[in-house]
Formats: sequence, C-alpha cells, structure tokens
Amino acid sequence: MRRLLGPTALRDRVPGGPDGRRMLAVTLVDRIGSGLWAATAVLYFTYVADLGTAEIGLMLGVSGAVGIAGPPLGGHLADRLPLRPLLVTVQAVRAAAALALLTTTDLWPLIAITAVGSLGDRAASVLTKLYATRVAGPERARYQAVNRTVANLGWAVGGLAAAAALTVGTTTVYRCLLVGDGLSFVLAALLTLRCHEPPSAARVVAAGPRPAAGTTPDGPVATPAAEGRPAPATGAEPAPVRRTTPWRDRPYLLYTATDAVLCLDDSVFKVGLPLWTVTATTAPHGLAPLLLVLNNVLVVLLQVPFARFGTTPAAARRALLPLGAVCLAGALALAASAAEPVWLACTALILAATAFTLAEILHAAISWELSVSLAPAEAQGAYLGVHSLSQAVQRSAGPLAVTGAIAVGPVGWLGLGGALAATCLAQHRLVRGRTGPALSDPPVTVSEHRSPTH
Repeated sequence: MRRLLGPTALRDRVPGGPDGRRMLAVTLVDRIGSGLWAATAVLYFTYVADLGTAEIGLMLGVSGAVGIAGPPLGGHLADRLPLRPLLVTVQAVRAAAALALLTTTDLWPLIAITAVGSLGDRAASVLTKLYATRVAGPERARYQAVNRTVANLGWAVGGLAAAAALTVGTTTVYRCLLVGDGLSFVLAALLTLRCHEPPSAARVVAAGPRPAAGTTPDGPVATPAAEGRPAPATGAEPAPVRRTTPWRDRPYLLYTATDAVLCLDDSVFKVGLPLWTVTATTAPHGLAPLLLVLNNVLVVLLQVPFARFGTTPAAARRALLPLGAVCLAGALALAASAAEPVWLACTALILAATAFTLAEILHAAISWELSVSLAPAEAQGAYLGVHSLSQAVQRSAGPLAVTGAIAVGPVGWLGLGGALAATCLAQHRLVRGRTGPALSDPPVTVSEHRSPTH
C-alpha cells in the first residue's frame, strides 16, 4: 500500500495532477469523519437524544427521503455555477448540520437537521464525482479506483477510532465524535479551496458563442494545436447548443434504473450477510463482522487493479458479463451456506462475501465509466445527478429486497442472483451502440500551472 499511496506514487500515478491529489485528501478527511459518525449515529440518538426505536426510524426515513433530491439538485447547479465554490458551500452545509445536532434533543428539530445533512451528503457525492470526472478526463476510471481505495481507508480509520472511543461510551464521548464529524467537513471545505476550478463544457455551452482562443469562463485553456489535435475550421460562430436534459433521455433513465438493481451489493453486505449469518446458518455470529472486514480489505487491495475493466465505455460494457457471473456465484454460495456442518457454512459465507466484493469492485469501475460516457458533455452534471438516484433508490428499496430473499430462504438468494445476472445482460444490451470511445471527455482543459484563487 505504501507504493500506492506514498507521495511519489501519488505524484506519478494519480490522474488530475495536483488537483486530483488534493481531492483525494478531501475524500480521506470526509470519510474519516463519516466513519466516526456512521458507527455511532444510532447510539447517539438512543443514549444522548433519548429517542425510541420508532422515532429513530422515522427520523432516518424522512432524512433519507429528503436526501434523494440532493444528487439531481447538485448536478443541475453544477452545470450552471462554478463547481469549486459549490462544493465548498455543500461541505459548509454538512458541517453546520452535524454541529447543529448538538443543540437539541427534540425529535422534530432533529428530523429537520438530519434532513438538511442528508441533502448535503448526497449532493456532495455527485459533485465530488463530477469534479473528478472533469480533472481526470480520459483517466477517470483509474482516478475513481484510487478514490474508492482512499475512501475505504478513511472509513476504516474513522470506524476504528469510533470503536476505540466507544469503549468509554459516555455522553461526552458521543458528542466529541459528532464534533469530529462536523470538523471533518470544515477541513474538507478548506482543502477544496486550494483546488482549481475545473473546465466545464456545460458552462461554455450555456455562455453561448465560444470565447476567444486560449480562454474560457474558467480561465486559460490548452488549444487544440497545443494538444496535438487539428484546429477546428474557421468561419461563423457556432450556434448556441440547446441544453439536453436527462429526464427526457429514456435510454439513460433505463440505464439508471438497471444500475439501481446492480447497486444491491451494498444492501447484501450491510443487511443480508449479517442477518443471514446469525439467523439461517450454523456459522458463529462473530463471523459476520469479519466478513465486512474482508470486504473492506479486498476493496483497498483490488479496486485500482480492477480499474482496467472501466478504462473505456466498450471495456465497461464487456465487463457486465463477468459481473453477472460473479453475482450469480455469490448468490449460489449464500444459498449453500444454509447447509451443515459449521465448516461448510463458514466456507460458503466467506466465498459469498468474496464474490459480492468482487462484484462491488467490478460494478464500481463499470458504473463510473458508463454513467459519464453516456452523458453529453454539456449536461454532465445533470446526468450524473440523475444517475446518483440509482444509489439513493437502492438505499431505500435494497434492504426490502434483501430481507425478502432471506425470508424465502436459499431459493430467495438464487432468485436474487438470477435477477442480478439478468440485469447485467439487459444493461449490456441497453448500452450497445452508445459506447463509443471518449463520448463525453471535456473539450477544454485547464492548464495545470494556473494558480488557485482564494
């Protein structure tokens, strides 16, 4: 890992130059704070805010529903406003929401505060993805792989710190962990201020006629000649391009819907594996958290090597077929884990966790590339905002689908695995003909040597 994340390796391997590395630091700080809070949120509301189970469920349900609006809203704004200050604003909103939780223990104010925080969390996710897309360009698949590795490390560090703090478990400790979460967003905002504003084809289109050679609304650009590409023919100014909308792009909406199904690996790990292990198998209960550790370790080790499966739209489309096979294999292993003896159940659960982790890693590379390459450059923010709804929908419907499979038993897992494999085949057919090379690479690039403005 030192070779991957050391200073020299980051300088040589991370796409996006200095801005790419700064955004990795933002991701690390963000996820450490989120790890602190995610591991203790329910306990905080139970023991500090003194809420009942039903009240906590209502609060989390409402905040989750409000948060669904975050990705499309963030993407819509990102096509019209500079991205860097928008990111800083969202981080400030998240910080304010986190720290505001300290001011009350009443249910309805807490619902309002967590709803604002959820809106900011979901918007920040799509804005960070859009920033990475713009600064990394054609190397976005590799950047996303490194970014996911750093994110998992951050989650692990935050979770371990929270676990250590909870050995004390006092009200003061809970509040300190919440303060740490809020301060992580403040630090993330400050780090974002050190980044450049990335190029935006959407804002160039919105501005109407193309600016003078060598400039864009965001600053100097590399001209086609400087990049070794033929200069465009001279003549009349091009007519302003009408902005496209993802809400009328039926193939993209269908792609987003199928991707929501393929995001089910999240619910399999958070809900399915732990619940199935303790209720339907003879495996020791202590194996359940170890399966999550296995997931985290494999993501850190394999996400970057697996980036090659998403380097081009065509490669991402081809990888959908092995993705379906891996999903089906994981479901078969889960079905087999219901058998005795104990060693067989444990072995099957480990194989299932490994298979679904590989599916998660592979799907991350595929989804990252296709969601960007299928979007027109002038409306990338809006399209990525709509695509992020796939994760939001999965967070709501995924636990129901997984618990339904558990209720049916081994046959339920086989049905779920078959549905995932069929969805991969459907998506493979759906994106056929729309996976040309570099469909949405930005037409302009910001000079790496431009100084950031503060």
